[in-house]
Amino acid sequence: MKIIFPLLLAAAGALSAQAKLVTKTVEYQQGDTTLAGYLAYDDSFSGKRPGVLVVHQWMGLTDYEENRAVMLANLGYIAFCADIYGKGIRPQSLKEAGTEATKYKTDRALLRWRVSAGLDELKKNPFVDKARVAAIGYCFGGTTVIELARSGAELNGIVSFHGGLDSPTPAGGKNIKCKVLVCHGADDPFEKPEDLAAFEKEMRDAGVDWRLIKYGGAVHSFTQPMANDNPPGAKYNARADKRSWQDMKQFFAEIFNF
Repeated sequence: MKIIFPLLLAAAGALSAQAKLVTKTVEYQQGDTTLAGYLAYDDSFSGKRPGVLVVHQWMGLTDYEENRAVMLANLGYIAFCADIYGKGIRPQSLKEAGTEATKYKTDRALLRWRVSAGLDELKKNPFVDKARVAAIGYCFGGTTVIELARSGAELNGIVSFHGGLDSPTPAGGKNIKCKVLVCHGADDPFEKPEDLAAFEKEMRDAGVDWRLIKYGGAVHSFTQPMANDNPPGAKYNARADKRSWQDMKQFFAEIFNF
């Protein structure tokens, strides 16, 4: 069943009668591994436009990320959902998700290669203005886009929604070339105070143009309607979801001038 939520419905209502939304699965490669991403754009726009890479949470690429890509397409962006796990690898339980996510969180080099492959695929799109590209991610994906920035990727900005903010290699911050927005649940029980402090120090020491916004009353997974306190401490918060999306749009207006 498709995940439909208020922000998507509102965005859909803003489409003109002439708009035509194009969505499709796109297979691409990272080394010998086949990945299956998801592309969304509105073909009523002419010329090149900014591209946004979307990185999934720990359950892999799902309807949730596809819906976010549609929302971005409705705003005029070319949106591409990266597939970090690989074609056909879609965890069916929290245990399976934990196993897959841990594989990449403990091998940051592999994680960077996988997300970089998605970024390369986005930039190949003929409608994408390669000088205006950003990446956003949710939970596991939020951690992933920070790693993408640490890799020195050519981006205008990244947005991490309730992502892990640990700083395993603090020197990596010096490779960041883009602006950074972190949307964080103020009451997220999964984020250790020492990790948050280490992340902030990494950003400061590296001279990154960064901002961190905390949403009161929000815990982990606050943008995800399917989060129902399982695991405990991960729960949807409609107010924080709406506010963080608006904060992202303001951030994009700044970095893209679009």
